[in-house]
Amino acid sequence: MPSVMFRRLFLLSVLVTGLPAFADDAVKLDDAEAAGVIIGEIRLDKHNVFDTDNPDEDNALYRLLNRLHIVTQDKIIRKQLLFREGEPLVARELRETERILRRNTYLFNASIDIDRVEDGVADLTVMTRDVWTLIPDISLSRSGGENSSRYGVEEANLFGRGQLIRLVRDENVDRESTLFEFEDEHLGRSWTTLNLRLANNSDGDLRQLIARRPFVELDSRWAAGGSFIDDDRRIALYRLGDEAAEFQRDMRYASVFRGWSAGFRDGWVRRFTLGAIYDDRQFGAVSDPTLPALLPENRTLVYPYVGIQILEDRFEESANSNAMGRTEDFFLGTRIDATIGYASESFGSDRDAWILGVDGSKGFGSMESNALLTRFSLSGRIEDGDSKNVLASASATWYQRQSEKWLFFASVSGTWGEELDLDQPVQLGGDTGLRGYPLRYQNGPSKLLFTVEQRYFTDWYPWRFFRVGAAVFFDAGRSFGESPLGEDSAGWLKDVGVGLRLAPTRGGTKKIVHIDLAFPLDGDEDIDDVQILLEAKRSF
Repeated sequence: MPSVMFRRLFLLSVLVTGLPAFADDAVKLDDAEAAGVIIGEIRLDKHNVFDTDNPDEDNALYRLLNRLHIVTQDKIIRKQLLFREGEPLVARELRETERILRRNTYLFNASIDIDRVEDGVADLTVMTRDVWTLIPDISLSRSGGENSSRYGVEEANLFGRGQLIRLVRDENVDRESTLFEFEDEHLGRSWTTLNLRLANNSDGDLRQLIARRPFVELDSRWAAGGSFIDDDRRIALYRLGDEAAEFQRDMRYASVFRGWSAGFRDGWVRRFTLGAIYDDRQFGAVSDPTLPALLPENRTLVYPYVGIQILEDRFEESANSNAMGRTEDFFLGTRIDATIGYASESFGSDRDAWILGVDGSKGFGSMESNALLTRFSLSGRIEDGDSKNVLASASATWYQRQSEKWLFFASVSGTWGEELDLDQPVQLGGDTGLRGYPLRYQNGPSKLLFTVEQRYFTDWYPWRFFRVGAAVFFDAGRSFGESPLGEDSAGWLKDVGVGLRLAPTRGGTKKIVHIDLAFPLDGDEDIDDVQILLEAKRSF
């Protein structure tokens, strides 16, 4: 009781006189909000790529790179702030702004602190640190026994305006591609995202245009947008890691939507969406066939849909979980997304069908000790009372914090399919988590994958460019049911391995380089005794 009374008197004193200057470091966002303080000056504390005040980063090369780099413009950061000077301080808005800023690839980190509170007015500092964003996009990767290469140039923060421009040449097992991409997540002075992708591929072309204004924050009241995709490509079906059949897919896709919400209420958000989709997919033989043709059924679906999203405000910051050396934001609340649409021949569809989809996630525990993250999804169509292209999946991921440097990771995921469209196979192999085997090694309507990993985060920080970690892992998985090509599952497959992790801290990417040696314990005699994998992934 005395502590409660003291807290109330403390908050009352803040309302009347403000916090004394010497107590600045003890200011808490929730206390400041409860005290009803008003936001005063908002100061930007922008850091360049290297901190030359740090003796370890004060050398000629780092000073030159800082001079050549254009630091993110003030207006780009300020228009992402969910609060303004003169408004009441809301702790949730400050925390959510931190998450929004940290999502940007051109920022390594972001935080917001209260400098001081005086006479009921709080001055804030928004701290950001840039990364080097003009980079040669050059990479060599290997997974599932296949090599991929990529070379080009990318600028993720054009003239400090937060815009992305990319020109690359991609060569992988599926195709060779020359890609141009432009993206601006804050078109003009708005929250509208514009994305343009144009690709000239060895097996077709891609044209994509997306313009949307998302639900910017938990308290957003509306969203709207549309997209157009024109994508022609060759698709191969696999048997034991080798191409066994092929077809050409021509896809035309367009969508528009409008969303509404009453905003943030008592820790929860409910959003409603109304939209329409045109999805046309035509299939045929490739122009220069090298494999037998196995053609899916053509389909054209034109339908309106309605959707609902329920979202709980429960986020948590962490470090050394899926990344290294940076603040990570984890969603641990409850989320449910559901949509239902009806395709009719009267709208231009080639059939009448209900199109259903539901997706959700839920977290338990805390990332600072033990946490369990779960997710599920279900999608499919109902045509003439029969289920078509039904795909259900579920996953559970476990994080056990052993110390600041050690973390135990385990995950199990499963997928179940029924009457799947031929162009949407369920695959399992070296490129989908079974690291000791060729890519797309097993195919079937269902699969199960289990992974355990002991992660270690070192203090090694070579040249202040990237952080180093390591992992020991075990994978086990299998497909179930008959594949589209008729073969049965090869049963359970297992592998063990070790890996090195390199996390760049100065470049405009949040991917982590994986260098793995995986040893298959089962499978065909033709499989190499060791698989060497070199990949860039978004997680440790």
